[in-house]
Amino acid sequence: MYFDALSFLEDERDAWRPYEALFTLTPVHLELPIAGEDRWSGRDLLGHLVFWQERALAVARELAVGATSASRLRGEADWEARGDAINDEALAAWRALPLDELLARARTVAGELRGHLTVVPEARWLKDGKVQAFFASETIDHYADHAADLAAILAAAR
Repeated sequence: MYFDALSFLEDERDAWRPYEALFTLTPVHLELPIAGEDRWSGRDLLGHLVFWQERALAVARELAVGATSASRLRGEADWEARGDAINDEALAAWRALPLDELLARARTVAGELRGHLTVVPEARWLKDGKVQAFFASETIDHYADHAADLAAILAAAR
C-alpha cells in the first residue's frame, strides 16, 4: 500500500523500465513465439501489458474529472463474467495491429498514465484502497507477473 503518489509513480516507472528493452529488438525477434506455456512473443507481451495500461489510463482520465470511474466498474464486471477471454480477445486485436503502431503505443501509454495520475486527486485513487489496488494490479503487479516472460524473450534474442 502506498501513502504518497510520488512513491507509487516512481515504483511504476522503475517496474516498467525493463520492458523498454523490448523496444530495441528487431521485428523478427519481437515476433518469435518464446515465453511461457502460451508461447508469447515480445509483441504479444507488449500488447498484453499495454492493453491493461490503456484500461488503467481510461480510469485515470475519468478520475481526473470525476469522483468515480464507470470504466473501472465495467471492467471489473467484465473480468468477473469473462475472465481470460478478455486476454484472448486483446491478444488477437494486438496481433492484428501493425508493429509500428503497437510500438508507438507501448512507448507512450505508461508515461501518459503516470501523467494522468499526477492530476487525479489522491483521494480518488491513492487514498481509496480499492482504486489504488486497481492501478497497482494493472501496472506494478502485472509487470512483476510477466518478468519471467520478459527474461525468456530477451534471452532468446541474444
